[in-house]
Amino acid sequence: MQRALNGLIGHHQKLMLKTQLRHIDFLADEIKQLDEEIKERMLPFDEDLELLDTIPGVGRRTAEQILAEIGTDMDQFPSAAHMCSWAGLSPGNNESAGKRKSGRTRKGNKELRSALVEAARAAGRTKNTYLSSQYHRLAARRGKNRAAVAVAHSILTIAYYIVKRKQPYIELGPTYYEERKRDTVIRQSIKKLESLGYKVTVESVA
Repeated sequence: MQRALNGLIGHHQKLMLKTQLRHIDFLADEIKQLDEEIKERMLPFDEDLELLDTIPGVGRRTAEQILAEIGTDMDQFPSAAHMCSWAGLSPGNNESAGKRKSGRTRKGNKELRSALVEAARAAGRTKNTYLSSQYHRLAARRGKNRAAVAVAHSILTIAYYIVKRKQPYIELGPTYYEERKRDTVIRQSIKKLESLGYKVTVESVA
């Protein structure tokens, strides 16, 4: 094994390695310069960036990309729903004879959509957050890709109100959906137990 690790590197291999390392150094310098340029251009919007950075799954770079695409003037969009539709994150409405045929999203801003979907996947990995709960709940029923698009829609909606109101993200908690749909959950649970042959009596302990 030791002899295998030593190997043989000739003149050609050394030349290629030097060339590749120089290219990596060149790219690193270019990225550094571009990062400094972006940082300088984003200075006037630092407050908005800090606010967007409070959303789970949204880091500084994603916040910069969101702001670069949607701007800071939310009055240009009639509503958050209009902005989500513009970004291509609203499901299409293909309905015939009362039947929904497709839930595919419309075409929109590909760069923004891609950034938000990545942010949604990152939000799905967070702990004890509403967005993480939403992602896993939808992923179990509709698959990870559709869940990511749905959470991306939520993130952009949140971003709309954050920039418009100049307020940080307020965490609702992982059980917000269940608490909001408490009565529905109770009815579904009773129905499920009754279908298994149980007689259910519900009493509040509060």
